[in-house]
Amino acid sequence: MSDGVKLLRSPRRPEVEIREMEIDDLAVVFHMGDRTFTSETPNLYRTWDEYEVTGLFTTEPGYCLVAEDRESGKVVGFAMGTTVTKPRSPWKYGYLVWMAVHHEFRKLGIGDRLVRRLADRMVEQGVRILLVDTDAKNLQALAFFRAQGFEHPHPHVYLSMNLDDLRRKRQKKGA
Repeated sequence: MSDGVKLLRSPRRPEVEIREMEIDDLAVVFHMGDRTFTSETPNLYRTWDEYEVTGLFTTEPGYCLVAEDRESGKVVGFAMGTTVTKPRSPWKYGYLVWMAVHHEFRKLGIGDRLVRRLADRMVEQGVRILLVDTDAKNLQALAFFRAQGFEHPHPHVYLSMNLDDLRRKRQKKGA
């Protein structure tokens, strides 16, 4: 079971349409992302939640794409992007913020098509560089993005502090 609906992989290569996300897709995209992007590792600049999904859908609708299986009519993947223009820079940057393909539909070229469509749209809008990030330990994602033409990985180090410990210490002092 997934997304409340059992998706059966048939022996055929599915016919998938890549299209702009519609309002009726939001719940399916959110739940697919909720299963894909966990909170195991704190992230400093974004979290997977309903505000992230609806915010991108509202502000960047042309960069919010879904892959729909034509046979079942079900959304089986998505990509959500944005653009960034920095002051005093002639360059416009694109950023692939979120992307997932349902596990039963992976390795069928759907992710490739989502990235290509997003990149094509960004080129049309004058974007010069497309960025993506993933966990350094996510070797499957790294291999996928390298196969798409992403290069020059730059490692980032994120540190976290559990503030619950600090809160408990302060409560003991105040008690």
